[in-house]
Amino acid sequence: MKKPLSERFSQGLKQWLAVLPFLAVGMTLFIVFVLYPQIKNIYIALTNYSIMPGSENTFVGISNFAKMFKDISTKGSDAYFFWIAFRNNILAVLVTVPGQLVLGLIVAVLIHNLKTGKNVYKVLLYIAVICDWVVFCNIIDYIFQPDEGSLVNYCLTIRRQRQMCIRDSYCLTTIGILKEPVAWLQNTWTGNFVIWICSIWKGYGWVMIIYTAGLLGIPSDQYEAATMDGANAVQKFFHVTLPGLRGTTLYLLINLINGAMNIFIQVFLLTKGDPLGTTDVVMDYIYRRAFNYFDFGYAAACGIVMGIVVFAISMGLKRFLRYGENL
Repeated sequence: MKKPLSERFSQGLKQWLAVLPFLAVGMTLFIVFVLYPQIKNIYIALTNYSIMPGSENTFVGISNFAKMFKDISTKGSDAYFFWIAFRNNILAVLVTVPGQLVLGLIVAVLIHNLKTGKNVYKVLLYIAVICDWVVFCNIIDYIFQPDEGSLVNYCLTIRRQRQMCIRDSYCLTTIGILKEPVAWLQNTWTGNFVIWICSIWKGYGWVMIIYTAGLLGIPSDQYEAATMDGANAVQKFFHVTLPGLRGTTLYLLINLINGAMNIFIQVFLLTKGDPLGTTDVVMDYIYRRAFNYFDFGYAAACGIVMGIVVFAISMGLKRFLRYGENL
């Protein structure tokens, strides 16, 4: 029997009152930490914003946005350095995202097929993920030093004596593919290469953990059916494992692309955008424009454009890939 309207209204009101404190807390946090900063950022982008007390923030319209598209081909212009940084973000996506996906998947499959010691390997490979960025980048900076004695240059530089033996029992060998030591972090493409390697090394452990969880969700009877049909290990991987990880892969793809488009700390700690901004990325470029040159309006405009690009990429992936449902 249907309850009277007054009784249903009273019951619904009690339920709303029960959850209202939690909704209020969530809404307050959203307004303070999400909505207000976005509105403030738009305001800053439309003004000649200054942090000096008593200064007048003049409305400048879209002039801060126009700076990103004015004199793009002129070296030294604001637009030139912005699009160099944007180019490096795109290259980071094209290099680090496939690198982390492929390496993480291979390691996850290998660990998944182990009989014992799975958790040990997971913990060991996840150390890089939980390691602090400052410590991690200091290690990278140390092994990629420009002098001949650094680890990478020592291993790759051609030497007259290809082996250095210690006490006639232990030898350190070199590969010998470089004629001279390379200043890895002081050149454009070698600096970008080190940043990409750093990102892949730091992130593939997280990809491995996600893929490992995804592998547990693939029914074992699918592998049994493939075995009965005469499929070998490679065929099982391409026809059972990969299709079973489609949703997981698309989830990782979206998150890794967003992460690559927001690279900052490794560039800030390793190259600082040098030489002459050619290894810079948009987030580091925004930081330096805001806090080194105090050009907050232009920095805010760059942040808004970057946010729109990342949002469009995410929505595009969700729309066309649908997390694997329509593939």
